[in-house]
Amino acid sequence: MSRRRTAAALALVLAACNAGSARSSGEFDGARALAYVERQLAFGPRIPNTAGHRGAGDWLAAELAGRADTVIVQAWTHVTARGDTLALRNFFARFRPAATDRVLFVAHWDTRPQADRSANMAAQRQPVPGANDGASGVAVLLGIADALQKHAPAVGVDLLFVDGEDWGDFSDSTEALIGSRYFAAHLPPGYQPLYGVLFDMVGDKDLQLYWEGYSQANAPEVVQRVWSFAERLGYERIFQPSVRHTLVDDHVPLQEAGLRVIDVIDFDYPYWHTTEDTIDKVSAASLKAVGDVAIALVR
Repeated sequence: MSRRRTAAALALVLAACNAGSARSSGEFDGARALAYVERQLAFGPRIPNTAGHRGAGDWLAAELAGRADTVIVQAWTHVTARGDTLALRNFFARFRPAATDRVLFVAHWDTRPQADRSANMAAQRQPVPGANDGASGVAVLLGIADALQKHAPAVGVDLLFVDGEDWGDFSDSTEALIGSRYFAAHLPPGYQPLYGVLFDMVGDKDLQLYWEGYSQANAPEVVQRVWSFAERLGYERIFQPSVRHTLVDDHVPLQEAGLRVIDVIDFDYPYWHTTEDTIDKVSAASLKAVGDVAIALVR
């Protein structure tokens, strides 16, 4: 799809969204999304090559199969530069798969093997529970799936759950963001969504979402669209219209593949990559705010 056609199609989609966004706020169930966070934590840390990771992945696949029109599983073995061999899976759930105009939502479902930012040195060897960093984004996407199963979206919608995001050093392309890099290298033939939104660490009770630097630089119209809908829905105190952080996350490999994907992330989260990233830090209200905005985008 050319940039000109993409822009024109996006304008039509926005007009449709303007007409339907008022009813979106009641579609997303924040309490149910919080239950999805709890369910993921019940598997334990979702670290590649562990029983918790396998169990959470099987559960996620089954949940998506019961909601989406089609589910594609990208399964592969990844070897890092350090020689770690990882069994990984991306899940790509599609609603209205035949629709040409599409919106992509993304989250990572794995958790970090070591809590390297914990203040206690002994805790730094322990895994991150991943209530906010991982489980919150997955919960939002599952809540979106619940809503789209009940009422079909105005456009095609794809939910991408990427694996291996949090494995290792973010400066090494073989050790972090592994699933998004894999998806970027193995896109469906001709895949060019109108735009995409990555949801990462969006469940914090004290949720503050600022524009992310690479998002604003490379897809400013998508940033504007998301924050505009947030304001219309009354979430302007959460969605702050200014750049606060610029960071490498799963949206960057997708941007490099030509997809206009932005990052919605609360990076001012003191429990990031620590053993304290637990369920008590996450709220149903925060999940609902983000979920409401996501659903408004495709109505």
